[in-house]
Amino acid sequence: MAIAHSPSRANETLATVLVTVGVVLLALLTLYLVGFDQGVISRSGMYMHELMHDGRHLLGLPCH
Repeated sequence: MAIAHSPSRANETLATVLVTVGVVLLALLTLYLVGFDQGVISRSGMYMHELMHDGRHLLGLPCH
C-alpha cells in the first residue's frame, strides 16, 4: 500500500491573500495620488496635480 502525499493548500491560500492585499494597497495608493495628493506625498509640488488633472475630472473628483 502506497501513501500519497498531497501538498497543503495553505501556502497557495497565503500567497493569494498576500497578492490580493498588495494589489488593493497599490490601488488605494494610486487612487490617493490621482485623486487627492497635491504635493504632500509626491513632493513634486503641483506637478502631480497637473499631470493627473484630466483624470481627476474624469473620475468626478474636485481639484479646484
